[in-house]
Amino acid sequence: MGVSKKVAVLSGDGIGPEVMVEALKVLNKVATLYGHTFTFTEAKVGGAAWAACEAAGETPTHIPASTIELCASSDAILFGSVGGPVDKQHEPQWKDCEKNALLGLRKKFNLANNLRPSKVYPFLAHLCPLKPSIISAGVDVLVVRELVGGIYFGEHKRDGDRAIDVMEYTVEGIKKPLIFGFEAAQLRKKKVTVVDKANVLETSRLWREVAREVKANYPDVEMDFMYVDNAAMQIIQNPSSFDVIITENMFGDILSDAASVLPGSLGLMPSASLGDSVHMYEPSGGSAPDLAGKGVANPVAQILSGAMMLRYSFQMETEAAAIESAVEEVMKAGTLTGDLIEGKNKEGAVSTSAMGDAVCAALKGP
Repeated sequence: MGVSKKVAVLSGDGIGPEVMVEALKVLNKVATLYGHTFTFTEAKVGGAAWAACEAAGETPTHIPASTIELCASSDAILFGSVGGPVDKQHEPQWKDCEKNALLGLRKKFNLANNLRPSKVYPFLAHLCPLKPSIISAGVDVLVVRELVGGIYFGEHKRDGDRAIDVMEYTVEGIKKPLIFGFEAAQLRKKKVTVVDKANVLETSRLWREVAREVKANYPDVEMDFMYVDNAAMQIIQNPSSFDVIITENMFGDILSDAASVLPGSLGLMPSASLGDSVHMYEPSGGSAPDLAGKGVANPVAQILSGAMMLRYSFQMETEAAAIESAVEEVMKAGTLTGDLIEGKNKEGAVSTSAMGDAVCAALKGP
């Protein structure tokens, strides 16, 4: 039986609006095939929100109250990208745009857990910076990062010639990403690696204690621990050994960025930020203002972010897998945007809209 869901659509700036069109096109096709009703409501965010406020004679902001209200009344948030040209970052419209918009949403909805998958498609393995012998067994990693605690959110102060940054965690703050990570692992290869620095940090020792407690509820999932310095090496030397990595904020920031280069393009990298009442889904890449309006941006990360929304917010595993299969089928057949074609000669590259159309055509129903 079909279900009805409300989605707040925050396309944002740069290439955000044009890749969002393709994601919504795909999601609408899924709704048709599977008998669901998705209601998409647009709202402004980032520089686009600032400009809209100015045009309406209102006090400019990167995250209007009306946008927050829409998100709060929705079942999920589908986010594009925010930010303007590098040479205009000093202008009010763009100054602290990404920080204000993203941190504002994270704080308001306690988006405490970030999920970032990194998959090397075999037919695009030549784009991976690692040697074929390293990735021959396949790479499909999910990094689960705690997002609102740790050293980034601790006390920061200067005392003369001393600087102090405090890393702090609570049992409750640690439990949430662990639970999300173990539940994600149950849908995958059932292996969790908890990354820490327990040989030095007391917070890491607490992470291990809580991880062992949580693990007891997931007997079907294998768990091991790994120091962060070793994890940084292994994600390059032996990425195939990982399934789900769960870790604290700073370690996750670094490791998820390292993992993000493995597929060969940020245009393939979706992400999810999971909160208490509503979750947000967005591509890992930026707004790429230099590509905006040219019809060349890769919409796959935005489309796959939509698939993650179906999986984690709506519990539609079959539908999410259908999108992922369609994306893979299209790219395997050679339908590629320019970022997925090596060299300067991009002849044969398809447009943003053509990629979305191809994924829609490849989608299969129940």
